[in-house]
Amino acid sequence: MEGPTPVSALIHAATMVTAGVFLVIRLSFLFEYSPVSLTVLMIFGSLTAFVSSTIGAFQNDIKKIIAYSTCSQLGYMVFSCGMSLYSLSLFHLFNHGFFKALLFLSAGSVIHGYGDNQDIRRMGGLIHFLPLTYLMILIGSMSLAAIPTLSGFYSKDLILEFSGSLFDTVASFAGIFGLLAAFFTVFYSYKLIYMTFLSVPNGYKKIFEMSHEPHFNMTFGLVVLFFFFYMFRLFI
Repeated sequence: MEGPTPVSALIHAATMVTAGVFLVIRLSFLFEYSPVSLTVLMIFGSLTAFVSSTIGAFQNDIKKIIAYSTCSQLGYMVFSCGMSLYSLSLFHLFNHGFFKALLFLSAGSVIHGYGDNQDIRRMGGLIHFLPLTYLMILIGSMSLAAIPTLSGFYSKDLILEFSGSLFDTVASFAGIFGLLAAFFTVFYSYKLIYMTFLSVPNGYKKIFEMSHEPHFNMTFGLVVLFFFFYMFRLFI
């Protein structure tokens, strides 16, 4: 969160923070020998998804909101591993990598185009100045919130469906927290979009007058990532 936005996009989407989940998936044959370990993964995964989503709902820094959503989605992946659904966890990891990279790079576009400001309370009305960035954040947030027909829906909804179909007390307990986390995910995604792009402008007039869509060198990466994100959805 404190580093450059492209670095945040890299470490939150594909490398450092997801390495632990990938390690659990690779060592799945060991976890299957210990039902207690699977139960721990289910409980702590669902609690992580819930607690992180509640923290993200009360953040006002545009990057912190997206960063805490990463913690929440990691909870879903661990939760899925606890139900022995390792392939589904990997599927959600791939989905998360696409839309989280898109969200972080779009957030960087907002910060750059709005005078290096990150507080969404000082934004509003930026849809008129950054229409392409708005579209990118809208699509990424909709996938993060598991809106049907987008890739994030297919993985997150399956995780929640399986938690309710196992007829197990622990899985049902974890599924409830997973549903609550999904609700807060929708809440902070809407909050991010509304306060940044759709609400009444709440910043300095001089900053709004200088607001602009970033140069093609920045927006090209967003368009390419959106294209692959869309193509990935077609092959699901």
